[in-house]
Amino acid sequence: MEFVDILGYVAGLLTTLTFLPQVIKTVKEKSAKDVSLNMFLIAAANQVLWVIYGVLKKDLVIIMTNVLILVLSLTMIFLKLKFGRTTASSSGTL
Repeated sequence: MEFVDILGYVAGLLTTLTFLPQVIKTVKEKSAKDVSLNMFLIAAANQVLWVIYGVLKKDLVIIMTNVLILVLSLTMIFLKLKFGRTTASSSGTL
């Protein structure tokens, strides 16, 4: 594997990790009240286009990075729809 490939994989991993803290926080708090649904809808559409681009270019780094981010974006969309208007403190428990 060449240096440029390693660089691409590391950059892709770091890019993917940018979405992970929000997913973890939302799952942990069971609240997505302050999360922008539109941001994640745009991100998901963007990732679909990048995956298509990566497939057409036969670039595994682009494909893998954007598939992972797409999964995280779709997860956040699901969580926003599930927890969007609720917070852990307003669930009715004391």
